[in-house]
Amino acid sequence: MGLRRAICVCLIGLSCATPALAAQRVYEGKEAAALRCSNTLALTAVALSAAELISDAEKEVLLGVTVLILERHVSGTWAQKKAAMEVMRDRRSVPDTLEDYQRNAERCLEQFPIN
Repeated sequence: MGLRRAICVCLIGLSCATPALAAQRVYEGKEAAALRCSNTLALTAVALSAAELISDAEKEVLLGVTVLILERHVSGTWAQKKAAMEVMRDRRSVPDTLEDYQRNAERCLEQFPIN
C-alpha cells in the first residue's frame, strides 16, 4: 500500500471513529506529549497548505508523520486517539499551535521517531 493510500485510510478511520468510546480515555506523560506533537504537525500542515506555502505532497508527508506518531507512540483505539486530538485542537489556538511547531517540531521528531 502506498504512503498516500495509507494516510487516507488512517485519516478516514480517524474521522469515522466513534467519539463516545474515546471520551473515556485520558492521556498523560509521553502519550500526551505525542498527541500534542501530532496535533501540532497536522494543524501546521493544513494551515501551510491552505496558505499555499507547502505543496500537497509536503502536506501529505506531514500528515503521514502525524499518523505514524499516533500509531507508534499513543496507545488506545483510533477513536480514542481521534477524540484526544480533537480535545487538543479545541484547547489550543491556531497561533499557539503554529508557534509550538516553530519551537518544537524538531524535538517532536527526535522524541517520537517514526523510522
